[in-house]
Amino acid sequence: MISMPYQLPDDPAALKQLLAYMQSKVEVLEEENALLRQRLFGRKSEQSADSTTPQLALFDEAESIAAPATDDSEEDVVGPAKRRGKRKPLSADLPRIEVIHDLPEYELICACGCRKHAIGEETSEQLDIVPMQIRVIKHIRKVYGCRGCETAPVTADKPAQLIEKSMASPSVLAMLLTTKYVDGLPLHRFEKVLGRHGIDLPRQTLARWVIQCSEHFQPLLNLMRDRLLESPVIHCDETCVQVLKEADRDPTSQSWMWVQASGPPDRKVVLFDYTSSRAQDVPLRLLESYRGYVMTDDYAGYNALALQPGVERLACMAHARRKFVDAQKVQPKGKSGRTDVALTMLNKLYGIERELKDVSDEQRFIGRQEKSLPILAQLKSWLDKTQPQVTAQSALGKAVHYLANNWSRLERYVEAGFLPIDNNAAERAIKPFVIGRKAWLFSDTPKGATASAQIYSLVETAKINGQEPYTWLRHVLERLPHAQSVADYEALLPWNCSPEMPR
Repeated sequence: MISMPYQLPDDPAALKQLLAYMQSKVEVLEEENALLRQRLFGRKSEQSADSTTPQLALFDEAESIAAPATDDSEEDVVGPAKRRGKRKPLSADLPRIEVIHDLPEYELICACGCRKHAIGEETSEQLDIVPMQIRVIKHIRKVYGCRGCETAPVTADKPAQLIEKSMASPSVLAMLLTTKYVDGLPLHRFEKVLGRHGIDLPRQTLARWVIQCSEHFQPLLNLMRDRLLESPVIHCDETCVQVLKEADRDPTSQSWMWVQASGPPDRKVVLFDYTSSRAQDVPLRLLESYRGYVMTDDYAGYNALALQPGVERLACMAHARRKFVDAQKVQPKGKSGRTDVALTMLNKLYGIERELKDVSDEQRFIGRQEKSLPILAQLKSWLDKTQPQVTAQSALGKAVHYLANNWSRLERYVEAGFLPIDNNAAERAIKPFVIGRKAWLFSDTPKGATASAQIYSLVETAKINGQEPYTWLRHVLERLPHAQSVADYEALLPWNCSPEMPR
């Protein structure tokens, strides 16, 4: 017998209303449970279930066939096994060592008695990796004095170092920053890597080098922010980060890492900023004096920024689409409904964007006016009709209300050809930080978190401009001590230099 916490109403109409309310709550809880199970155990892709990859494949990655078949595959495989694709050639930029294989002397004599002569050769290439080489650079400074007088001795100059009186060379610092901020290796693990090679460097020393490097990078970061603020559109996003030793704050409290991404294809910029707050004054400070479009999610912390003169706010269509994808996941199997109607229209909008990806901004604007506007009008008509008919707490209701609440900002991307349909650029930019956070978990101090923001800004900007992070960082670290003018620092920006991988 189930005990009731309160007396059921005697009025049949009131009882019917109560039962309807309880039924709606049960449906909402069932949807939330289904979504939670899907997020924990299901596929993470938003694509249709037709292309499902068995989840067990995640556990035999080393044994699985990596590449799908291509039209020019080398061989046929009988049965259901995947066909191997044609192997990609090794990069021509890699150094090569030739190993010549010749016949033994006794095989060079033909059966007829003549000596065979070379008529050709066959070549194949094999990748070779040399383990980390650690060496010591011993600087010897000659000292000269005069025997004929008492003039003070003169010592030869040593090249300026980024961190004076430190044993860390530019290559060591570049490797340190790359392993932590590109490869996501925490400092205590890098400490162990060095220890296996007989180098005793405590993580406190490594952390101090990271912070000292970040301080020297500030002129480059200032120039990068200048380029960012010149962009007509800036993508913004934020994610949480934990800092243990922050004044007047509990070690378990959340702080925030903000990212802004923008720039033309040949001068893209990604900037990270650490703050202990998620308040609306943060984006106001970061984008002070900016005039242009900002692409964000629907977080209210950007509302004050959008009220600034000359700032126009866009909303992310991908966020809206994901909510309909969630609603589709909890609808009865084999049945279609309102969710599918909305997703069909949203997918058409993205299909148009794929068609217009490689055209000019002017052509993209014309294409959007001709193709996207009619679909947006259909979607808005469907939205106005559907919103009063759905429960706000249901998965479909949440998707519909998100779309309605952000509609005026979602549809604005058709105003110009250079405007983005979604905020995926910021989400891609912040993803390396999120992946790295899973490894190192937290920052020890605010100073360390700020240094991390600065170095993530540098390596992600280098990567998005086609630079190999270690090579570019080494190039910059070697030249920063000699930079004196704005032109010197400008020459070190990722789009202004072409460093070569050290041989």
